[in-house]
Amino acid sequence: MVAVRYAHDDAWVRADNSSAVGTVRRMAVDLAEAAGFDAERTGQTAVAVTEAVSNLVKHAVEGVVMVRSQPVNPAVVELVAIDRGPGMPDVARALRDGYSTSGTLGIGMGAMARISSWYDVHSLPGKGTILVMHFTAADAPSAAPHASGLSRPIGEETVSGDSFAIAATGDGATPETTVLLCDGLGHGELAAQASRTAVELFLRAADEEPLATLERLHRGLGHTRGGAVAVARVRATSVSYAGLGNISGWIANAEGRRGMVSVPGIAGHQARHLRQYDFDLPEHATVVLHSDGLTERWHPSAVPGLFARSPAVVAAGLLREAGSRRDDACVVTVRPGDDRD
Repeated sequence: MVAVRYAHDDAWVRADNSSAVGTVRRMAVDLAEAAGFDAERTGQTAVAVTEAVSNLVKHAVEGVVMVRSQPVNPAVVELVAIDRGPGMPDVARALRDGYSTSGTLGIGMGAMARISSWYDVHSLPGKGTILVMHFTAADAPSAAPHASGLSRPIGEETVSGDSFAIAATGDGATPETTVLLCDGLGHGELAAQASRTAVELFLRAADEEPLATLERLHRGLGHTRGGAVAVARVRATSVSYAGLGNISGWIANAEGRRGMVSVPGIAGHQARHLRQYDFDLPEHATVVLHSDGLTERWHPSAVPGLFARSPAVVAAGLLREAGSRRDDACVVTVRPGDDRD
């Protein structure tokens, strides 16, 4: 089993002045050293991160950046950069060394991509750019993870009441990815305690069917504020889903989306007739879970090309497009068999 740490540890930095460059670079260096990078690789990571954040500061509109241990593999240092403009008309051209543009992340992007072990970009003129880069101790390519997740606290809070976890389940012949999303009731530390408890309980029971896991979570959250909880098990051609409360579950691709059903209630306090639902998963579809910190009014057609990108970029794009600053926000994305490099 492989699982993330608590999602509310995600620390976003606004890239609105030059101090952000040093702040994020120091975070990246600390993570690289903790992951066992040697001095040369740590320095390369710092150079790429510095370039990415510098370009956000210089060119981006409402740029934010986060660097963390990658959720599925903590030995990977991950940078996620999001902005709302101006975007790039030609990403492939921007990736060429020596090409310069006034668009976000245009300067030095080819060098950043070459330093990274894996990267993915989505950009639309007038809409903005999303960049995700991975760095590993060995300077070698790494595959995109099949699942990712992001969280962001309400307003200026530093702790989010929303959390997620990701586990590799099933046997080698039939691999599966099972994910949890919990929206702790309310905001702040007490909500975070509820979602932390949900993550801990999930990690003990991720091999169970989603309904059994949800029942375990409902029993185990009684001493907390409780919250909305959903568990999804994603296989190559199907997804099993069990949700309680206002977690939104979707099966989405470039053409549209299909909702998955959560029953009313509050995990730990109020629930009747918990249910598990099974859905077919079309080829190239992405399973999306998000808290009510993201509006349900998003649609894949509003962001052309986003759902052709990796789950990490899809999660970042949805957080940008649908996330609210008036609530904690969390989104988890899963796509089985995504071998994009």
